[in-house]
Amino acid sequence: MKRLWLLVFVVLAACAPKTQETNEKAQGDNLMRYARNVSVSEAEYGYLMEVICPWDTTLSLGKFALVKDSTKVVGENITKVKVPVKSVVSFSATQWSVFLRLGEIDRVKGILEGRFVTDSTMRALLEQQKVYDIGTEAAADIERMIQIQPDILLYSPYFDGNQGGLNITGAVLFPFADYMENTPLGRAEWIRVIGMLTGCEDKADAWFDDIERRYKALSTLCAEVERRPSVFSDLAFNGQWYVAGGRSYIAQLFADAGADYIWKDNPSTASVPMDAESILAKAQHADYWRVINSNPFPMTYEALGKENPVYALFDAYKNHSIIVCDILSTGYFEQSQCEPDLLLADFIHFFHPELLTDEWKDYQPKYYHLMEME
Repeated sequence: MKRLWLLVFVVLAACAPKTQETNEKAQGDNLMRYARNVSVSEAEYGYLMEVICPWDTTLSLGKFALVKDSTKVVGENITKVKVPVKSVVSFSATQWSVFLRLGEIDRVKGILEGRFVTDSTMRALLEQQKVYDIGTEAAADIERMIQIQPDILLYSPYFDGNQGGLNITGAVLFPFADYMENTPLGRAEWIRVIGMLTGCEDKADAWFDDIERRYKALSTLCAEVERRPSVFSDLAFNGQWYVAGGRSYIAQLFADAGADYIWKDNPSTASVPMDAESILAKAQHADYWRVINSNPFPMTYEALGKENPVYALFDAYKNHSIIVCDILSTGYFEQSQCEPDLLLADFIHFFHPELLTDEWKDYQPKYYHLMEME
C-alpha cells in the first residue's frame, strides 16, 4: 500500500491569476486564522471562499461564493455554491471524516479508495451502498459520479496532474488543498471550510476552537524545556530515502513537542530525497526515530533490521527508541489531521512525559507507540 493512499493523483485545478471581485470585504477580513491555502471573507451574499495555489501563492485555484439564495448575484470568475450542499463526492478521508464528526455524513454520496477505509461507520455505509466507492488512486469512476449527481466534488489538487473528465460530472469542482498546509493547526482549520459548506459553521468553529486551545496549551508547556531530545523520521521507500523538510508539518509537530528535529534547518516544506549515508551521518545518534507502518501486522525491530541492514546502525534502533504509528489500526489518515492536539500529546508523552498533567494526566497515546521488541 502506498504510504499516502488518501491523496489522489488524477486531478489538478489549473492555477489562475487572482482578479478583483465585487461584493466582498477587504482582504484583511480573512476569517481563517492558520490555514494559508484558503481564505474566507463575508460578503453580501454569504461567504466568498478562495483556494490559493500552494505552489504559487500569487495565483488562485478557484473562487467560490457560498450562498443560501441561489438567485444572488456574485462577481465575475466566481463559482456559485448553494449551501448547505446536499450531496458530495469526497476524494480524501480527511474530508469525509469531518462530515462524519459533524454529523453530516448523509451528505457524502461517494468516496475514493473505499477498500482502505478503517472507520466502521463508513465501512457500513459502503456495504449498504449508501456511499459509493467511486474509484482508485489511478482513476476515478466518472460514470458513477454522473449517476450520483453530486452538488460538489472535493478533490486534492496536484501540481503535475489534470482534471481529466471530472468536468462532465456536472458537479462544482472544489480543490481541497488541506494536505498542502504546513502547520498542524493550518490543516485542522479546514474543518471550518466543511462547516461552511454544510451550514454547520457554529459547530465546526467550536470544534476547531477547542483543538486550538488544547494544542496551544500543550505547545506552551514545551516552549521553554531545557533538554530537547533529537529525533528524525521516516524509512527508505522503493530504494529512496525521503526526509521531511525543516518547514514541514511533521517538523512543526516535533518542535512544538519540545524535540530537536535533525533537519530543522532544512528550508523545504516537502520531503527531501537523501542517500542512506547522508542520513546515517547526521541521524545515527538521534534519541528517537519516528516511522509509519502501513502493513496490517506490527512492525518489529527484527523485521526492520532484515528489511534494511542500515537501520540497525542507528542509536534509536539499538536503544529501542523507535516511535511507530500503525495507520490501519489507528485510522491515522482518517482522523489525525483533525486531532493535532492528540498527535502533539503523543509526542510529548515520549519526549517530556512529566509535562502531561491536569487534563492530560495519565494520557495514553492514540496514534504512536514504542515499537515492539519482538
